[in-house]
Amino acid sequence: MAGKRKLVGHPKKNRNQKLGIKKSKIFKSGPKQLSNSRLTQRISNKKPLQNHSTMRGVRIDGGGGVAPEDQPLEDVESQDVESAEEENEGEATVEDADSDDDDSIGGLEDQSEEVTEDPTDARRASGGLAGTCPDPFKKHLERVLVDDDIAKLSKGDAKFSTKFAAAGIGGGSWVSTNSAAPPHEKLLSSCAVKKRLAASWRESHEELLWGDFESEKQCQFFSLCNSYQDILHSRKLANRGDGVVDHEDLSLTDAYILHILNHLIKSRDLVTKDNEKLHNASSGSSSSHSLLDPPRDQGFTRPRVLVLLPFRSSALKFVDRMLSMVPALQKANVEHKARFYEDFGAADEEDEEGVDKDPKAGKPADFRALFSGNNDDHFRMGIKFTRKGIKLYSEFYSSDLIVASPIGIITRIGEAETEKAKEIDFLSSIEIAVVDYADIILMQNWTHVATVFEHLNKIPAQQHGTDFMRIREWYLNGQARHYRQTIILSAFSDAGVNAVFHRSCVNHSGKVKTRCHYEGVLNRIVLQVRQVYEKLDCNSITNVDDTRFEFFTKEVFPRIKNSLQGGNLLFTPSYFDFVRLRNFLKAQNASFALLGEYTKQSDISRARSWFFHGERKILLYTERAHFFHRYKIRGIKDIIFYSLPEHANYYVELLNMLDGNEAPSCTVIFSRFDNLQLERIVGTARAKKMLSSPNRLFMFM
Repeated sequence: MAGKRKLVGHPKKNRNQKLGIKKSKIFKSGPKQLSNSRLTQRISNKKPLQNHSTMRGVRIDGGGGVAPEDQPLEDVESQDVESAEEENEGEATVEDADSDDDDSIGGLEDQSEEVTEDPTDARRASGGLAGTCPDPFKKHLERVLVDDDIAKLSKGDAKFSTKFAAAGIGGGSWVSTNSAAPPHEKLLSSCAVKKRLAASWRESHEELLWGDFESEKQCQFFSLCNSYQDILHSRKLANRGDGVVDHEDLSLTDAYILHILNHLIKSRDLVTKDNEKLHNASSGSSSSHSLLDPPRDQGFTRPRVLVLLPFRSSALKFVDRMLSMVPALQKANVEHKARFYEDFGAADEEDEEGVDKDPKAGKPADFRALFSGNNDDHFRMGIKFTRKGIKLYSEFYSSDLIVASPIGIITRIGEAETEKAKEIDFLSSIEIAVVDYADIILMQNWTHVATVFEHLNKIPAQQHGTDFMRIREWYLNGQARHYRQTIILSAFSDAGVNAVFHRSCVNHSGKVKTRCHYEGVLNRIVLQVRQVYEKLDCNSITNVDDTRFEFFTKEVFPRIKNSLQGGNLLFTPSYFDFVRLRNFLKAQNASFALLGEYTKQSDISRARSWFFHGERKILLYTERAHFFHRYKIRGIKDIIFYSLPEHANYYVELLNMLDGNEAPSCTVIFSRFDNLQLERIVGTARAKKMLSSPNRLFMFM
């Protein structure tokens, strides 16, 4: 049948009445059904359902209505569509009250009649056409976990035993808990990517130098995303700060956006196809007895993807990239687009004054690039894909994708704890969670991210109009977290990020993370500075903070106190250490000034002036204050790193601020638990020697 297909929408309520199906026709005599009211009661009590195999017609594999493995995907997608098309031509679709489009992302479905496929695709394909290879989407969601699988995943002790080269990362590698690396298919037709999405991808990317990808690095990263493993990428290149965003930086963003869109399209296609099969079964047009079983193709709530970003400016970049990849019909019909650019863009000069009145006045280039847009860190927004377009600012429970900052979700969690009407059930069915710019979120509050992950994939408190007979078995059994894929991208490794990745990510498809080799940044120091590294004798992470404080008070501070010249910059990455040191300096009646992230602007100006003119001998300075302001501090003669900074370039910046007229020096206190920061500064090879050496003192010039 020529022309545009009319696909059945995804009914939210009264599905059987909508499709004209009688329960007696679908469910024949057999064991007693578990009623919706009983399911509702269990959901509200937040108790996982057990032993659902006793339910009539419920498949243990959760794959009702899904095509057989040996049948090509494209053939399956087209079956029964023509027969249902004419009957549904004038049928109304279920709609939200605030939208004229049906409640599905049918517009992103694989409508082959509307797509002009590249005739060279078949000749270029190295692994067959889309759908002829195993679909990672089906493989991941349809796997049945037994008790032994759950027990192993809950332990979280899987070993990263497989190692393979990381494309685009010099000296770096990937390590995985799986036995082999996923194949790096260069063509989207070999990756089970929807044809319409693949065509749009090619249109939005002009320089495809590695098959359908811009680079081997992008191709490899997408293959990892497409394998549904949990991913920790800790070498994402940052903005160079020269006015041009690093190409490789956006290539990784584009790769995971492509994966997100592909996942959403397949999820909604599955629901639509199952609706059509049920319709055909009710009309007697299908003889398949498998259609008598309710298809398991949904979660508790509609949102399937959560993307956490640090600033509105980064959310603007994400949504812009996503809109550039969707097909033309959706791209041309984006609701509330003007409102979005007004809320998330830098609307006027006042929005950019936080960087500096003159952005080029003394600030590093990467700082100007990072803070050149809207730096508000409190936001959350739902995005809904409909048949005819995309709706921004959609209500969470009618959204497919949620873009938010960690604090944006945290405030909603706080509201839910105090107001019953403000629940957070929209986090119950997240199947892909992305945390981008993790290195920036670390400078905000990483604890918020850990808290958000604790609230993902919980049994919802309310029903939200859910058709329980369509919910996948593993949702009902409280196993959703084992089917959630987590993707974390950062510019460097951090213990807090690693903790979330290892403790909160228990995906049955495995884990993969980067292992990087660093050359260090010591060669970027312009001045000749005597740098002394003093190693703490501490083997317990629970005691390292007290050991460090005791070492400073007994070994380092007496040297500072007896010095007459002043100009001592005391740097600490942690605000808790900042408070502890402040209280100690007060108790010692030391001559010091404070420069922290919560210091008032008037006090900051006064402190910098006092320190420069020698009226205060010590300036206590935090890494977060440097991150958000990048002050140019004058009058530094000696630097004491109470602990090494997370950002290696801050070490270089501060040492290059030293007064070159004197004989500047630098003292660094470190322990074996600072190995991640240490290797980024002195280099991986040097760091290993320093940590394994019995010597306590190390010096660089």
